[in-house]
Amino acid sequence: MDLILEAAVTEQQYEKLAAMASSIWNECYSSLLTPSQIEYMLARFQSAEAIQEQIEQQGYRYYFIVANGQKVGYTALKIEFQALFLSKLYIQSKVRGKGYSKLVIGKLVEIANQAKLKSIWLTVNRYNEAAIAAYKRSGFVITDEKVTDIGNGYVMDDYIMELALV
Repeated sequence: MDLILEAAVTEQQYEKLAAMASSIWNECYSSLLTPSQIEYMLARFQSAEAIQEQIEQQGYRYYFIVANGQKVGYTALKIEFQALFLSKLYIQSKVRGKGYSKLVIGKLVEIANQAKLKSIWLTVNRYNEAAIAAYKRSGFVITDEKVTDIGNGYVMDDYIMELALV
């Protein structure tokens, strides 16, 4: 299977990422969050403007996940201290279950190892059982819990998961 990470570096790509995020989030989180919270979070964290700011001001890197020439999802990461923070990993519903997430994590392990980092960590909605199970299959373990106030009366109720790299 041919899978690559294609860096998003232009405003046009940020627009495409935001559109993909809207589609995936509305499907993925409809059973976990209210429509108004999904809309709020998309506007705050996954609009084209928010993505551009994260890349240009906060050190994030965004990538389209491209499998066999088709964009099937996206991922975002940031190197912090001795770890790689996996901020986003989303696969379109029509292609979930094909092993793409595990392949992406393998590529992120390569990035982390090249940078001589000690771990990869992420936050995941504590009620997103499918995502938690997928991360566990890739070797992540739950290390903590975190509730984050994101404004407008909303919180993110997450597990922190980590993959130790040796």
